[in-house]
Amino acid sequence: MNMELVNKLTIEQINKLPRPELHQELFKCCSSMAWVENLAKRRPFSDISHLINEAQSVWQSLGERDWLEAFSGHPQIGDLSTLEKKYGNTTEWASGEQSGVGGASKEVLVQLSEYNKNYLKKFGFIFIVCATGKSASEMLELLKARIDNKPEVEMKIASAEQFKITKIRLEKLI
Repeated sequence: MNMELVNKLTIEQINKLPRPELHQELFKCCSSMAWVENLAKRRPFSDISHLINEAQSVWQSLGERDWLEAFSGHPQIGDLSTLEKKYGNTTEWASGEQSGVGGASKEVLVQLSEYNKNYLKKFGFIFIVCATGKSASEMLELLKARIDNKPEVEMKIASAEQFKITKIRLEKLI
């Protein structure tokens, strides 16, 4: 049986969840506490579109500190060994999102690792990309293309990528 289908919630259930349980569910989608708390205050939601619109509005109202908190909730692309230890509540989602890394050549994985380290050193946060549907080679090319960005440009790109991930996770939740 597909556990993802068993664990889905309806909008009605989201609207009725006690705040601690709602926070726990939303935190699976985005690990910014400010985002979770502010989105929870916007209940009730009429449907998934309303929830996603409110989620995006809250996300766009946040600042760099909150975005960095959300980024910290992700493993580095290709670093699937940390999923279970550090990100247990989203392991299945994150590993599925990064499934394009599986089967990648050793050369691509080594380059991903090296570029990820350089990216982290330059920007102070891990490379954030909505990895769903992307191969390891595609992610590596995106990483190479973005590593020369100015920090303020890269922060905006990473923030937009984070919301793409959040949207996908909200759709998995409902």
